[in-house]
Amino acid sequence: MRVLLIGPARARDTIRSLLLDSSIDIAGEFATSDEARQSGIAADALLSPLAPEPVPRRAGREPVEEPLTARELQVLSLLAEGLPNKAIAARLGISDQTVKFHVAAIIGKLGAANRTEAVRLAVRRGLIAL
Repeated sequence: MRVLLIGPARARDTIRSLLLDSSIDIAGEFATSDEARQSGIAADALLSPLAPEPVPRRAGREPVEEPLTARELQVLSLLAEGLPNKAIAARLGISDQTVKFHVAAIIGKLGAANRTEAVRLAVRRGLIAL
């Protein structure tokens, strides 16, 4: 199997060391998946680290380097289902204000601009599944 390694150099070093005794052939290494796709190198798969990608900085917003709490992950899962704050509050047995607090914390920790982007980033990072 031919693969392309994607990610920061340290992460690629780790993946490469894990593949030393395998039958997997590393056909190329790239910082981003876009670079790998544009390279034109034929491969069976793209391999990247499981760790979340660094959050891009937004004007006036710096992401907090802190994991989501169990409750925030619950709220995030319900956000992904498209539920409004009142419905999330009813499902979890908490107040609307508490949901608003959790949503704000989620958006801040993920470096998102809004709840829709927070869900998109969470899915992309493997925090929740749709």
